Amino acid sequence: MKVILLLIGLSLVVALIFLAAFFWAVDDGQYEDEVTPSIRMLFDESPSTSSKSSSND
Repeated sequence: MKVILLLIGLSLVVALIFLAAFFWAVDDGQYEDEVTPSIRMLFDESPSTSSKSSSND
């Protein structure tokens, strides 16, 4: 019986840690832009000119 109570308490602590991490991620802005990551692969990015000039030096 003591083991069951220990496991319930431990699972509640782990669940609270995950809940706190989720709220921290939401507060930090992790889920603000939902559209751009899915369409980013559709846009062609041209290489920057600064990287070309620095490699030729």
